[in-house]
Amino acid sequence: MWCRLFRKWTAGTTLALLSTLSPQAAKAYQVDCAILLCLAGGWPASAECAHARAVFIRRITPWPIEPPLQIWRCPMGVSERAPLQSTASRIWEASDQSGQTLGQVIQAQVVEGRADIDISGLEFDFVRSIRVWDVRHYSHRERGRDDDCSESYNMRLGSYGAQGEFGWQRTTPAAAPRWVLPTRHCSSSNWRRGVGVEWEDHEGNHGYEWVAY
Repeated sequence: MWCRLFRKWTAGTTLALLSTLSPQAAKAYQVDCAILLCLAGGWPASAECAHARAVFIRRITPWPIEPPLQIWRCPMGVSERAPLQSTASRIWEASDQSGQTLGQVIQAQVVEGRADIDISGLEFDFVRSIRVWDVRHYSHRERGRDDDCSESYNMRLGSYGAQGEFGWQRTTPAAAPRWVLPTRHCSSSNWRRGVGVEWEDHEGNHGYEWVAY
């Protein structure tokens, strides 16, 4: 049922769904389900999506740095490919503009570490578009007697796999976009530290947020 609801949304109906969530439904939904839907929709204006975006950003704000979308906390079905770690009942109740019920009680088992349904299709590419840039240290400045330029850094990149699993890998300044490292010029003031997250919505529109510390 969740999959059918999501497919309806990708055709353009879930933006209306999000705008008509009742207070009872707002209390019932899992925040990661809201992040999933609101991110895909480009963070549409609503109280639910404002809260979801705040949680999404807060998770990458040090310390600790967490996966901004924890899709394994949003039950969408029962996985048949991995051991089930925990069981929970989740409710997503919403109505479209005609008042017809689109969602009912979802009985699901939560799989730790990845989505509990197959999300390898193109419709979930927006999940894999999420990247977390952790710049623990970056500098490019003159050092030593001869004023030679020295670039030093400690950076890692967090990304999502085919089924929504999150992992870290080392990265380099050359791989970072300009909003992460605005300049790599050698200067006494070229120093950077912070965490950033970028994403694309379901239509491919790009967004990002940078948190300096």
